[in-house]
Amino acid sequence: MPRDDLFALAETPAPAAPEVPRPDAHAAAAPLAQRMRPRNLDEYVGQQHILAPGMLLRRAIEADRIQSLIFYGPPGTGKTSLAQVIARQTKCKFERLSGVESNVADMRRVLQGAANRLENTGQTTMLFVDEIHRFNKSQQDVLLPDVESGVIRLIGATTHNPFFFVNSPLVSRSQIFELQPISEDDLFDLLARALMDAERGIGHLKIKIAKEAAQHLARVADGDARKALNSLEIAALTTPPESDGTIRITMEVAEQCIQKKAIVYDGDGDAHYDTISAFIKSMRGSDPDATLYWLAKMIHAGEDPRFITRRISICAAEDVGLADPMALVLAQAAHQAAEFVGWPEARIPIAEAAIYIATANKSNSAYKAIDAALEDVRSGRTLPVPEHLRDAHYKGAERLGHGKGYQYSHDGEGHFVPQNYLTETRRYYEPTEQGVEKKIKERVEKWRQQTEAAKAPKMPAA
Repeated sequence: MPRDDLFALAETPAPAAPEVPRPDAHAAAAPLAQRMRPRNLDEYVGQQHILAPGMLLRRAIEADRIQSLIFYGPPGTGKTSLAQVIARQTKCKFERLSGVESNVADMRRVLQGAANRLENTGQTTMLFVDEIHRFNKSQQDVLLPDVESGVIRLIGATTHNPFFFVNSPLVSRSQIFELQPISEDDLFDLLARALMDAERGIGHLKIKIAKEAAQHLARVADGDARKALNSLEIAALTTPPESDGTIRITMEVAEQCIQKKAIVYDGDGDAHYDTISAFIKSMRGSDPDATLYWLAKMIHAGEDPRFITRRISICAAEDVGLADPMALVLAQAAHQAAEFVGWPEARIPIAEAAIYIATANKSNSAYKAIDAALEDVRSGRTLPVPEHLRDAHYKGAERLGHGKGYQYSHDGEGHFVPQNYLTETRRYYEPTEQGVEKKIKERVEKWRQQTEAAKAPKMPAA
């Protein structure tokens, strides 16, 4: 449908009632999002990265070569709809189970029916398991024999990463496809389709909608087709018609019907870890604006402030380090302040610390140094403590030679005395020239040179 004609069509009154195919009572009672589910691939909206002509999944569907699939992605991206389209396209018997509601008895009943159907009629069963991550390991294992033997073609849907939440044997027998949030343009066109469809949509109503109102619904739905369609239906059914029967959906009406984005953010799911990863990498990458966006997303979703401040503290030590030691001090202060004041005021000290770290000089020398030392301890020979550094504060230590030859650092010039603190030479810390660490580097290099000079053999006097 040309975009230029979109709202001209949407604002055109529907034909007279006798010419309009009306849904039956049961179908009409279903939400608009349910009624507008696509019946074939041509009606399916979005996911062109896997369903565009020539893409693997589309070719497999059209050739009826689908085996077992797992779809994962945010709510409202079309996982269930795609499973139904596939079942219809491949002429399979479609059965559905829920990871929340179904038990092992339900599973065995469906699997036995699938086996009987295949034996008696030759028809394959497409078993769709919604929220498959909710099945425990034993329940998922029940599916394995019939998936492996081909009795069923499994399509699992989940909002969680299947590589973490679905059994490995089931994952290894399935193709994994990630569904992306639906674009604003695609949602915009989907709303127009619902406005025009008199049979399944709300085209039988005399609706006029402002373009900016439809754009608002598409934008605030945040990639969720279900949310966009159901918000449109609420707007259409709750707006009083004018004297001529016209239902006029303005920007004000649209804002009332879809008041707040439902941020896709699960406390133990991908969005949780992906968002904190983006937040940390933005601070490390010295982008304060991106840092604030990802912080705002976590705050809006109700993230635990202590979780955020712990990650800020880690970033301060790992990525800013000795280039600006105040970063860690400020991170710890933000942690204490956030615990003390709580949301919503905690956003202010947390943002202050995050911006400070994002804009600070960066050095990961301390992080690299301790990891290098740990690797040396794990994989190398354990070094003994030099005799002159051993504890000499107990009776008999002198007889063992402990502490003999130790030189007190504060007695030396500049409070430094060159002496060995390891029995073998090791070098882990490599200071950079970033920020404060440039001065540290100058001191460390001077001390190392003095220590090396002290080790050098003395030339005999002439």
